[in-house]
Amino acid sequence: MRLSAYLKHSELSQAAFAKKVGVSQGRVSQWLDGETIPAERCVAIEKATQGRVTRQDLRPDLFGKPQEQAA
Repeated sequence: MRLSAYLKHSELSQAAFAKKVGVSQGRVSQWLDGETIPAERCVAIEKATQGRVTRQDLRPDLFGKPQEQAA
């Protein structure tokens, strides 16, 4: 799942989500606008979303393609 979709359907605001992953709300906004998410934040996001947004969803270049898309 994309981070934008998760936040859209979540009750969390960008600010509340940012606090969960240890960044500013502005940083979350930048990620939603297309800025590359650092690898170490991908793991934190995966944990904060309880696996709904995986590190593979966020950075397939580093962690491989998400399972549902793998051939």
